[in-house]
Amino acid sequence: MSTLAHNLDLADGNAIALRCPRCARELGNVDRTANALEPELQCDACFFRMQQVDGIWHALSPERERHFARFMTEYQIVRTSEGRGSEDSAFYLALPYNDLSGRNAAQWNVRARSFRSLEQEVLPLLEMNSLQPLDIVDIGAGNCWLSYRLAIRGHRPVAVDLITNNTDGLGAAIHYRQKLPDLFPRFQTDADSMPFASAQFDCVIFNASFHYSEDYVATMAEAVRCLRNEGMVIIADTAWYSREESGEQMIAERQQMFNSRYGFPSNGLKSLEYLTDSRLDRLAQLFNLNWQIVTPYYGIRWALRPWVARLHGRREPSQFRIYFSEVRK
Repeated sequence: MSTLAHNLDLADGNAIALRCPRCARELGNVDRTANALEPELQCDACFFRMQQVDGIWHALSPERERHFARFMTEYQIVRTSEGRGSEDSAFYLALPYNDLSGRNAAQWNVRARSFRSLEQEVLPLLEMNSLQPLDIVDIGAGNCWLSYRLAIRGHRPVAVDLITNNTDGLGAAIHYRQKLPDLFPRFQTDADSMPFASAQFDCVIFNASFHYSEDYVATMAEAVRCLRNEGMVIIADTAWYSREESGEQMIAERQQMFNSRYGFPSNGLKSLEYLTDSRLDRLAQLFNLNWQIVTPYYGIRWALRPWVARLHGRREPSQFRIYFSEVRK
């Protein structure tokens, strides 16, 4: 463990306490704003090395990297085909309100409306009880647009994702440097074994990412572990269905489409893919959560989707809501 990792003080908000993602041994503290000074940490117990490359901490153990290898490869093939990303910083700085590429405008419209609801109806509940910037983990950060928006709102985000490329992954955060005095920390890690010491964040946000979990209980347990008492967990932009059958039909339809379009069914992970009331209720019971729900308005065409589906004899369409709960320990 380095001298820098030992000496930084968490109290001033400029440090993050880390632990080994493989064996959970304490690794010490690293500076949020001087990452380049600390290129590597090694666990004294299992000898796992967490390295920083181009400002991104690589915190996937070899075992977890193998587990996610196929998913990461296929995911990037799909996203490239969809035209994600840009070489122009203006593209990233406009997100989520405007897709300057014009290639995924409908999806970004959903993201924008979700974010407006998040910043108007959910974040103020946390902010009103804190005189300090909030420490927030952005899980599924992608190109880090949400972390950027949280940073310019005055908070201290930490961006988490499996993908690190410079167009659609954590590397794309370089485009926010022109607007931020210090770029927020970024970690390549999975949501079930994050490299953060316990009880140091005010909020964990699953940013259109909770449905990638293979075990909702394990994923929620890790989020709760990282939260301070009375912190908040938020699930945004994960599909909800009223019936399990509808979710299973969605998965089958999507895998058939992916097979036809890309030559693989995109099932590199056994992701759970969607939420239902029963799944949310189970999490509430296990972790003493009291889910609050915000339903963003996505426009009249979106509101009419269930009626149109019934008229044509199709399965129910997915619905997107924001679920959030205080976590009491």
